[in-house]
Amino acid sequence: MQPVGCRIAKMRKERCRKQLHCRYRPIYLIVTTAIATWTGHGSVRCMITPHATVIAQRPGRVTAMSEVINVAKAYDKGRTLFMGIELLVAPGALVPRPETELLCASAIDALRQLNVAEPRVIDMCCGAGNLACAIALKIPDASVWASDLTDGCVTVARRNVAYHELTQRMSVLQGDLFDAFSGLSLDGTIDLIVCNPPYISETRLRGDRAPLLELEPREAFAAGPYGLSIHMRVTKDAVRYLRPGGILLFEVGAGQERQVTTLLERNKSYERISVVTNETGEGRVVMGYRKGATT
Repeated sequence: MQPVGCRIAKMRKERCRKQLHCRYRPIYLIVTTAIATWTGHGSVRCMITPHATVIAQRPGRVTAMSEVINVAKAYDKGRTLFMGIELLVAPGALVPRPETELLCASAIDALRQLNVAEPRVIDMCCGAGNLACAIALKIPDASVWASDLTDGCVTVARRNVAYHELTQRMSVLQGDLFDAFSGLSLDGTIDLIVCNPPYISETRLRGDRAPLLELEPREAFAAGPYGLSIHMRVTKDAVRYLRPGGILLFEVGAGQERQVTTLLERNKSYERISVVTNETGEGRVVMGYRKGATT
């Protein structure tokens, strides 16, 4: 028989283990209102993590990340499909990826949920303009400002705007992130900012992800030592442009959702921060609402 002191210590240890398990066990809910429109179904399964981040499992509509796009073939054809929309592509701008449709669909659903007349949208790090064009085509009364740093991206994005006859509602500007919008008086007026930034670390670009640079520009991938340099800057600067209740959405690399969620939480200007997962359960979109909206 164990000594009484050992039995008591064991009981205390078991009690602490159960308390910790209860505290940190994920809580599953069925949500039928706030994010049901994301899925097109009546409900969606969510997991509330210990950090109160909502992870929404989005069934069905979005192409799985495992689908590989042939960049060389896309450049050779000069066009590709994104959200069912034909887009022009050319060297100097990243070929739109199927997995980014999750970000686009989440942005479109969020805009519809806001239900504002003539929504105002910024597409930051617009690349070929795929997000901006798709949002403008799916939300016919939206005004969209898109920006990128490089000549190649801005040229291709402007070609896509003209190709889809969106010049009356879309502008493509060139500059370093929000510097592109200097002087446009957009402060505090934007309903939604969508951003698919570079998110690969310099170390990985020198290692296992080096093949990405064979055909596409480095600027489309490189994001500092941790792959988060652009997320950090946009999280900080977007506050100036979003109206209270406006939404910021990011695409993130696999495994980065917790870090980007933490960036928004620590900023203190965002609330209702959530993560949207793809079909394989990976968190690939992080979104948050600008604080200050009246109810």
